[in-house]
Amino acid sequence: MSDDIIDLEDVLERVQGDKELLSELFDIYEEDFVIKRKALEDAIAAHDIGKIKEVAHSMKGASGNISAKSLHAACLKLESLAKEGKTDGMQEVANAIDGYFEQIKAFAVNFKKELAG
Repeated sequence: MSDDIIDLEDVLERVQGDKELLSELFDIYEEDFVIKRKALEDAIAAHDIGKIKEVAHSMKGASGNISAKSLHAACLKLESLAKEGKTDGMQEVANAIDGYFEQIKAFAVNFKKELAG
């Protein structure tokens, strides 16, 4: 498993080594991400800079909580674009976010398989 997707050592430290808890956090993260990603899509389509900034900030925090470093960085980039009022490049960053999320889902599946033994 790659630290580029999830820094496993870091996130396990956050949950005090509780792998069952981490497995649950991955599930919660995935459910929450889907909702936030839809809100982000709607905000980008509407050119709602304030909403984009708000959702990107929330996604950045959630990604940081599970040590999803690449996704965290992409959300930070999107938030920065929104703060600067720049819509150019937002869709590309959103597409990158989608790719990182797919990697996180695959990581979580593998983590759960390893946990199950």
